[in-house]
Amino acid sequence: MDSVMKVIQYILDLGPSVMMPIIIFCLSMVFGISVGKALRAGLIIGIGFIAINLVVGLMVNALGPATTAMIANYGLKMNVMDVGWPIGAAISFGTSAVVPWVFVLGILLNVVMLGLNWTQTADIDMWNYWHFVFVAAFINVALRDAMGQTTALIIALVVSMIGAAITFKLADWTAPIVQKFFGLPGVSLPHMETVTWAPVGYAVNWLVDRIPVVKDWYADPESIKKRFGVLGETMVVGTVLGLIIAILAYGPGLPKDFGGNFAKILNTAISLGAVMMVLPRMVAILMEGLLPLSEGARTFITKRFPGRQIHIGLDAAVAIGHPANVATGLIMVPLALLIAIILNAVGINRMLPFADLAILPFYAIWAVGWSKGNIIRGVINGCVFVTGMLIIATQLAPYLTSMGHDVNFKMPEGAVQISSIDIGAHLDGYMLALPFIKFLEAGWAGFGITLVIVVVVFAAAAYMIMKSDVAAIVADIEEF
Repeated sequence: MDSVMKVIQYILDLGPSVMMPIIIFCLSMVFGISVGKALRAGLIIGIGFIAINLVVGLMVNALGPATTAMIANYGLKMNVMDVGWPIGAAISFGTSAVVPWVFVLGILLNVVMLGLNWTQTADIDMWNYWHFVFVAAFINVALRDAMGQTTALIIALVVSMIGAAITFKLADWTAPIVQKFFGLPGVSLPHMETVTWAPVGYAVNWLVDRIPVVKDWYADPESIKKRFGVLGETMVVGTVLGLIIAILAYGPGLPKDFGGNFAKILNTAISLGAVMMVLPRMVAILMEGLLPLSEGARTFITKRFPGRQIHIGLDAAVAIGHPANVATGLIMVPLALLIAIILNAVGINRMLPFADLAILPFYAIWAVGWSKGNIIRGVINGCVFVTGMLIIATQLAPYLTSMGHDVNFKMPEGAVQISSIDIGAHLDGYMLALPFIKFLEAGWAGFGITLVIVVVVFAAAAYMIMKSDVAAIVADIEEF
């Protein structure tokens, strides 16, 4: 098992920009694409990931200091530190007890489900198996003292694989939105911490449709551009949103250091305007490399399995470039801080959003997808999402902290516990684990009651999904 772990870790250490081209090239060979086209597709996809990461890095570099300044300005203090998704991923991959099992079982599960026609998603995004790893790892940590290492590990792996299966099915369900609205032909997004919120976004959008007046509120990047002309351009919208965030962050410091803080305000505004303009173009580079694989896979499957359509499962990063995502994500930055303060006041949140505020556009995918880019509904959905994520992140903080101690992670100074918005985004994993968590708190009675509640919630979500008509939602969207 140690040798398997070393191989997996080596591959993961290559990073998506190296790992994905290798996977794409190998898959292209399987699907009968010529060596030249396969090599070109793989290289373009690697370059596309690097390009996307460069722009996301620009966004993080602009928002990170601004967030720090906002927190300092308003004296916000809570005892759970948002350390960001990279720390959560690193700690998860460091839990050697579950990593190789999750990878082997996860790949096998996806192959079996494809073979039995239980899913149409071929999840080639190996890097993001860390989400399945995290679910198994925190359940293992939570249960091992009470149930023993072997029993805890078995339960952890079973729950993780159920979560993976749900993720594949949600990717199938949302694929029409991904392919038509986000313009990603042949793609689905089996990205646990984003697609797991798709049913919530659908339900909230359905509810808003039934609220008088509010249901008619509409603003998307195109309508804003038409109404305001050059002022509605995505780069201008991004610059204005960046300016608002920067003023909240650096405005109070202007009297003390006008020159320095004024420069920070301008740089933050221009940087976020650049993100709004450039990110969609970086995604287009990646899609140029993906199209040959998508077409090859479609031809391969059609010949061998008539009537089947296979979606290529990718990281949600390929969809965040939509202007409505970025706009909604930027608007949610100050709102997330406000929500955190309100939830803290009522005693259900102990985490101060920080490191993961910069990646809120990822979580905006299923805030705006169902309304086809309506930023107003995106913000409404986003507030619901962030509320849930903060509550879950707080409840999972003890387990991530224990996992961190297990892998000798050095805790940040002043942090009692660690978590992140991304950790709180693992809705399915949290719900599946909740009965076992309640067992530790209240015994079998707590387990039974919580299990019934969880089953009812999942049954209601499944019923809603089966009754939904996603094809009708995307029917009026022009073909890509």
